[in-house]
Formats: sequence, structure tokens, C-alpha cells
Amino acid sequence: MKNIETLTQEAIALLKSLIETPSFSSEEDQTALLIENWFRQNSIPFERENNNIWAYNEHFDKSKPTLLLNSHHDTVKPNQGYTNDPFKAIEKDGKLYGLGSNDAGGCLVSLMATFVYFYANENLSHNIVMVASAEEESSGKQGLNSVLKHLPVLDCAIVGEPTLMQLAVAEKGLLVLDVVVKGTASHAAHTNPDNPIYNAMKVIEWFNTYQFEKISEVLGPVKMTVTQINAGKQHNVVPAECHLVVDIRVNDCYSNVEILETVNKNLTAQITPRSMHLNASSIPVSHGLVQAGIALGRTTYGSPTLSDQSVLSCQSLKLGPGESLRSHSADEFIYVNEIEEGIQLYIKILGDFLKN
Repeated sequence: MKNIETLTQEAIALLKSLIETPSFSSEEDQTALLIENWFRQNSIPFERENNNIWAYNEHFDKSKPTLLLNSHHDTVKPNQGYTNDPFKAIEKDGKLYGLGSNDAGGCLVSLMATFVYFYANENLSHNIVMVASAEEESSGKQGLNSVLKHLPVLDCAIVGEPTLMQLAVAEKGLLVLDVVVKGTASHAAHTNPDNPIYNAMKVIEWFNTYQFEKISEVLGPVKMTVTQINAGKQHNVVPAECHLVVDIRVNDCYSNVEILETVNKNLTAQITPRSMHLNASSIPVSHGLVQAGIALGRTTYGSPTLSDQSVLSCQSLKLGPGESLRSHSADEFIYVNEIEEGIQLYIKILGDFLKN
């Protein structure tokens, strides 16, 4: 078995290669080849569908529960604020710069190194499946959600996203609604008591003031925000419709279905959800994965940002090197020592959790 130092250096080298290989969502075929090559170099059989690659521990036992290790290798497109080449891995002053270095390349290679470390162990309490997934940034149909049907029932998961290796024990879900408020079209010079823009003001006020009763201890309340409004095409015509977009961040006390039912019950409007599968997620603080992290001095918190946890039905923990605030930023970077620490902490947490 390779030692941690060797695995760490190989993981950092892989991350540099991933940075220098463009992998926008649904265009990850070349980084998928790099990940395939990693598994081949470590003599680990793997499977691939589209741009998702996954592998099981050597002594997989159907009688044991299964732990998922997951992170993604797709990236967003670089923003215009970059001063470095986003596709060049630049190591400077302890930082490794490049698109996807922090979100979520550092997490991915750290989990892959951890998987290799435990791969040949015969005495694990759980099976391990490692999934390097695609289309996370776009919540696409050919990402982790498409792989789940091929996997055994999952008991729990670690999803690698930058958390400074603190324990995100809950994550808000996302429900985006397209809302159409109807009215009566007319000439602006005539009296019209059914102006859809005025009608929409009542709808906007409801989204602004309504409070869902259940407040999560970790994630707080459900948050609803009207983010877009569009109506009318010329100054002298009252339109027939006013269109709104509403962003709803759902806590772990509700499902997206329950939120939508409440909205429909309270409003007279045409309401269409863009998707229903991006649900909130959580894991009890008493869970062995969380307790293993707490024992190492890690703290727990609730995350407002979305990840592939949203497509999992099992209990899941978000945990990884890097910092969320750097994600999608210009000149994105991760500290090299964060990767080193990440691998060490992943191995210590799993070493404790997977003891028979």
C-alpha cells in the first residue's frame, strides 16, 4: 500500500493536470480520461458512464453497508476577472492557482487518494464506492444522479466540497419557481382594475413576508427571494401577464414537494417549478462520520450552498479542503497544505469510522 506522503504528491500532480484540462459541465470527457488513468495506475478496476467514473473497494461485501465518497470534476466557465491563465496550474507562495482548483478539484483528488489508501483493506465495516462525477455545476441530468441506479443501496456519504475541512452536517435545498401572474391587457389610458403588474405586487409581498413554521436548528428558516420580474413591452399597453422568478432555499425540515404545495395553496398564479430534485440534506451529529470529525477538533455547521448532496437520499456529510468563498472567483486557488491536511483528515476520519 502506498504511504500517505506518496498518495498526496500523486494527488497534487493529478490536480495540476485536471486544472490544465478544460472540463466545463457536460464537456468533461478529457478530465474523465485523466481520472481513468489514475485508477489504472493504481490497478483499480473502474466503471464509466458518460463522464462519470466510479470504483469499489477490492473486498466489496454485499452483506455490508456502503459508504459513498463523491466529488465532481466539472467546472464553471472562468469569469472576466482572471489575471492568471485559468487553465494553467500555477504554484506560488503555497497556493495552487487554476480553474477548479478549489471547486472542487482539491476535494476530488483528496478523496481519490483516500479511496486508494483504503482500497485493499480487508477489514472495513463498510464497503466504499468512489464516484468522480460530472455536471455538478449545472445540476445536469448526466451527473451523479444518473449514476445512482448503478450503485448498491447507500448507507451514508461524504460529498467533497470546500468546507475548510469543517463538518457541514446540513445543506439547504433549492427550488426555483417561474411564476406567471395574470391580468387583463388594455390601453394604458383606460381604467383597468386587473393590471397584472399590480396583481403581482401582492404575490411579491407574500413571498417577502410569509414564514414557514419549521426552523432548522442548523440551517435556520426557509428563505424565499424574488430575483427576477418581467412584464410589458411598451409604455401605453397594460400587459396580460407579469412574470416572476423566485429562488427558494429549503431547510431540512421540508421537502421541495411540501414547499410547492404551500406556495400553490396561498397564491393565485401559474406556478411552475424548474426542478424538484434538489432537496435539502442532513446527517445527525450523532452519526459516526460526524463524531469522528468532532473528535479531531472539527466543528459542525449548516451550508447555504448547493452540491450533489441534493440528489442523495442517504445521510450525507459535506466535507473538503479549500474554502467555499473562493469558488467561482477570479484567480481561484487552493493552498497546497489544505490538500495535504485534507487527505490526512479524511484518512483519520474514515479510519475511525470504518473500524470493524
